Amino acid sequence: MNRTERDEVRVRQIMEQTAPRVPPELHGEAVRRGTRMLHRRTAARRLLWLLLIAAAMAFTVWALTEQPWVEPPSETTPPLTGW
Repeated sequence: MNRTERDEVRVRQIMEQTAPRVPPELHGEAVRRGTRMLHRRTAARRLLWLLLIAAAMAFTVWALTEQPWVEPPSETTPPLTGW
């Protein structure tokens, strides 16, 4: 048996002996941090959706007022023929 196998056997024995326990103060702290992270993530997602909707509305208003699909009027007059 080499060293890594012995270490693995030793670790397995330690893990099988006692059930892992979490200190009560650690559990409360983890729940508090997780809740805070969840609230921040939700707020960030809502803010991004709000920005996306505002950008879409601004683009729609700009497109309706400027009408970029319409050809601009020519700046020169066509030649006069038939006089």
